[in-house]
Amino acid sequence: MTQQLDAWWRSAVIYQIYPRSFADSDGDGIGDLPGITARLEHLADLGVDAAWLSPFYVSPMADAGYDVADYRDIDPVFGTLADADALVAEAHRLGLRVIVDLVPNHTSDQHVWFKAALAATPGSPERARYIFREGKGEHGEEPPNHWRSVFGGPAWTRVTGPDGLPGQWYLHLFDVTQPDLDWTNPEVREEFHDVLRFWLHRGVDGFRVDVAHGLVKAEGLPDWDYDHGLLDSTEKLGRPPMWDQDGVHEIYRAWRKVLDEYDDRVLVAEAWVEPPERLAKYVRHDEMHQAFNFEYLTTRWVAADLREVITSSISATAAVGAPTTWVLSNHDVVRHTTRLALPLSGPKRPNGIKATDPQPDQVLGLRRGRAATAVMLALPGSAYVYQGEELGLPEHTTMPDDARQDPTFFRTGGTVAGRDGCRVPIPWERNAPAYGFSPSGRSWLPQPESFAGHAADQERGVPGSTLELYREMLRLRRELGLGLGELEWVDDLGGDDVVAFRRGEVLVVANLGGEPVPLPSGTRVLLTSGPLDEQDRVPTDTTVWLTPAS
Repeated sequence: MTQQLDAWWRSAVIYQIYPRSFADSDGDGIGDLPGITARLEHLADLGVDAAWLSPFYVSPMADAGYDVADYRDIDPVFGTLADADALVAEAHRLGLRVIVDLVPNHTSDQHVWFKAALAATPGSPERARYIFREGKGEHGEEPPNHWRSVFGGPAWTRVTGPDGLPGQWYLHLFDVTQPDLDWTNPEVREEFHDVLRFWLHRGVDGFRVDVAHGLVKAEGLPDWDYDHGLLDSTEKLGRPPMWDQDGVHEIYRAWRKVLDEYDDRVLVAEAWVEPPERLAKYVRHDEMHQAFNFEYLTTRWVAADLREVITSSISATAAVGAPTTWVLSNHDVVRHTTRLALPLSGPKRPNGIKATDPQPDQVLGLRRGRAATAVMLALPGSAYVYQGEELGLPEHTTMPDDARQDPTFFRTGGTVAGRDGCRVPIPWERNAPAYGFSPSGRSWLPQPESFAGHAADQERGVPGSTLELYREMLRLRRELGLGLGELEWVDDLGGDDVVAFRRGEVLVVANLGGEPVPLPSGTRVLLTSGPLDEQDRVPTDTTVWLTPAS
């Protein structure tokens, strides 16, 4: 089996929709599927190729829908299956493909399987679908191992047996309401094959797979005595036993066979995996089609670091015949228009910013964010855009603690802000209730006043606005075929603080240094992320696309 070199997904730009925060049609303050459908023309006008929707399945919403209770139905807060069908139909009418989220590492504790597991006895088929283990200690009072939850606290919870006595423990790498499935169980594997076919029959164009690197745990569940996030492999410690185990690839080879029963469908891995050679294993010819490049997302705004990660990423995916998939923001990280303004000495991937934290310079962040996107959208491969970044939205960094809903905030006793700041409902109209998000003015997370100036109706048609910059970048990317082809580094422009490369006849120059960089002679400007200076030089934190003048 070989990859199609001209397949749409190899160069696609895909727009992530976080359904709770995109558009609310019924006024309850939570976004929904009819609201998304009504706003799909915004995506078509923007010029993206597809939309990826975060989970909309039946869920108690302990983790904003990533705790799934029924994989074959829509939660009433979002709508109905008929609404989902209508959304897919309208997207296809507009020339957009639709990718839906799939959460296979864990279910909700309200899933019928887990309810049955709690009612069953140790060693039963019901419990075998999940990772139940006996505890340590004289009476099993200690957890089976030392694993910690990504959200903070222990990764094990003890249940009460049918006899009313303390019983086994179950694993939850995330919230206590998200028990991990046991992917050594053939019944679990068959269930998800059926779920794939259910949605493929309804016309979806693919799946983004949540925590794709976490399904298989190391045999014997060996101790790991460290706190961990989603990306914790180090040269000193090695890979944690819950992440990126080789057994996941067998699962995805089976999934790929299911997708190949249909025309032109894709699998996308959310795999927090380093180094690039490990990530590339997920996109071999018989596995996934794409895998998010999170090493690129976490790279600091330093020219040498960018050149290194771009080179290594392209090399690793090219070795397996796959495209590189670039991303700067999503629903789990601080928006890059804010993150890039943080001090270089701080953490590469802070988990939210609180009102009591030092506040980033939003002007600097937006300038760097626009420049970084102009680099990303000129790179060969596929790219993802997170809703609202086309409006230049910053992270909400001053949200009151009593408005937060992310389990991370509560499981860490409020010491970690969590992901709410990047999930705030986006603004559509400056003078409408909730800035056009909801007809009632309700909003499940509070919107900062600064969002008024970023509303879509304030930027549409305005030269130099972030929305118009994105539209122009996507238009030129498509017309010039920048998603395909090779990258050639240019090393003699402006010194060590410049990232410069050619894409065919297009020369991309990003100035990350403190001094302006003269434009190369014999070129004309196709696009710039910000204004040039009075001498037509590229200022700091600015990216330009150039072409020969003749």
